[in-house]
Amino acid sequence: MFNQKAIDRIKVIYKKIGFIESIIKQYGSTSKALEDEQNGRASIMMHLTSIAEQFDKLLHNGELELLSNFEKQDIKGSYDLRNFISHDYEGVDLYIVEDVINHRLPIIKESVNKILKI
Repeated sequence: MFNQKAIDRIKVIYKKIGFIESIIKQYGSTSKALEDEQNGRASIMMHLTSIAEQFDKLLHNGELELLSNFEKQDIKGSYDLRNFISHDYEGVDLYIVEDVINHRLPIIKESVNKILKI
């Protein structure tokens, strides 16, 4: 149904969400992970950036049918968050990042699971 390269990008999103979940589990909470500037926060921010880049590549490759499985606000939100991270890392509102992780990532993961039939 979808080309393999597009599916591989979805698998990267799945893997990055898993990494974020693992980091949070290690710290005991999202807020505690984000408090650790050197490790927890830096890792989470990099994985969130990677997720946004996968969405961006899917969009630029015309994978609109595949992207229709996700809520538009999540695709746009991930791209906006990526821009904040890359252009004003120190100014990123960690409450927004925490909200994205706790409320939007589970929705994205559910869509990924449906696509990958996990």
